[in-house]
Amino acid sequence: MLLALRMCARLNDNQTFLRVLGLCMLRVARAACGAGWGGCPRPPLRPWAPEAASRPHSSLTTKMGEYRKMWNPTEPRNWAQQYQERFIPFSKDQLLQLLLQEFHSSSSAKVAFQEFVTHTDICILSQYDRTLTQLQALYDPINPDRETLEQPFLTDPQRLDNEQEVLRALAPLLDQANFSPLSEDTLAYALVVHHPQDEVQVTINLDHYAYIQFWALGQRVGRLPRKSMVGSERGFFTKSPPAERRYFKRVVVAARTKQGHLVLKSFKDTPLEGLEQLLPELKVRTPLLQRALLNAMLLVSGLVFFVNVGMVVLSDLKVATSLLLLLFAIFMAHRASKPLSPRVESSMVWNPMNAWNGSMFGQHRNLQALELAHMLYFRSTSNNSELITALVHRAQEEHAKEVLLAHSFMGRRGPGPPEDSARWLQASVEAWLLARTGCDVTFNGARALSHLEALSRNMSPGPPPNLCRSSRPSWAAQLQRPLAPPGTQPSRE
Repeated sequence: MLLALRMCARLNDNQTFLRVLGLCMLRVARAACGAGWGGCPRPPLRPWAPEAASRPHSSLTTKMGEYRKMWNPTEPRNWAQQYQERFIPFSKDQLLQLLLQEFHSSSSAKVAFQEFVTHTDICILSQYDRTLTQLQALYDPINPDRETLEQPFLTDPQRLDNEQEVLRALAPLLDQANFSPLSEDTLAYALVVHHPQDEVQVTINLDHYAYIQFWALGQRVGRLPRKSMVGSERGFFTKSPPAERRYFKRVVVAARTKQGHLVLKSFKDTPLEGLEQLLPELKVRTPLLQRALLNAMLLVSGLVFFVNVGMVVLSDLKVATSLLLLLFAIFMAHRASKPLSPRVESSMVWNPMNAWNGSMFGQHRNLQALELAHMLYFRSTSNNSELITALVHRAQEEHAKEVLLAHSFMGRRGPGPPEDSARWLQASVEAWLLARTGCDVTFNGARALSHLEALSRNMSPGPPPNLCRSSRPSWAAQLQRPLAPPGTQPSRE
């Protein structure tokens, strides 16, 4: 471009010179405003088109397209039917104290109930100890955090089969732990909608994933804890955070990239619109408004530099105006044409040397990546093998809480048809939890009665038997269930 301008100046071809200079300035303007973004009221939220999505995610991509056409959606469609809270918002000790006060107030009743609790704990502990041993043995060949010297060699098909077996075994465990699977429609909403409180926005490419699955419990509506928020309250782009926001106390994610392995992670205090921030492979995306403001600041600073320095160069060094404009255009294009979305991993580490890459966008993007890594550091609770152990312990506690509630409420039930016991128990416990906590919890009365009946059959003097069986399907039988296709959600019983 510089050579063409100089040749035009030597040949005194003013028309050609103006055309070349105009083309150069046009390219600079497009680079400063963000090539490919100009004229669009809102940037595309995903870097792929629906027709380019892989076949396993075709339905997810279709639902994402439907949410893009909606005007400012605030929650997934039919959210009350899609997600039903099943987590009992009491610890076992808190629930025990409440039940002792309301259902077992006499001295003899307290002693009998405490003996029942002790027997329940011992029997359930035996069951879940075996469950943990089976799951750890199943997961050990594909555990990426193995500390032993011998690493088993697995081909990609073998590793994928083992991962499917682990997911099949985890499904009933997550169900007993009262995690609710998030539907594909919910995932589509989370991937498309960005909350204004999230200054740091990310995007993913579905073509890179073999499957994605989320489970959640403890839905809340309120302000997020300070350390779980993405984006600080300082800076030029500060926004007043909204008073309330929908988030989950715990979220479990199981995802696999096509070139990677199964990733199991658990996070706390995760907003509904921030689920994609938990995935193992993502890119930081600068919002359109921030890009426009950054480009405006860049343009203003360039004009100030040109006015203060360029005029001196023109007057003292006798440099041609066309050459000075061309150098200024090249400088502006170099500053504005840096890559805007480098690939970052969710486990990235901040590198201070990246801030010296000479690009305003690079420095701003690195700051956003640092804030994202800071948020994930405080949200993460466990991963991989440790997550399996935590899920077993949570399922054990939820199992015990359901048995205690069923034992206490059924002791107060009057005469009635046995077939209505599960329905009566569910309605009674849900009303009691709503009155005590203010949370609308869906209680599985049939499962609680099944646990109570299995425990009653093993009630005998002396130590409990070695095996506490339940009428629900065994863990070995659960392993034989076929795995749902990638991008779909398992049905809840």
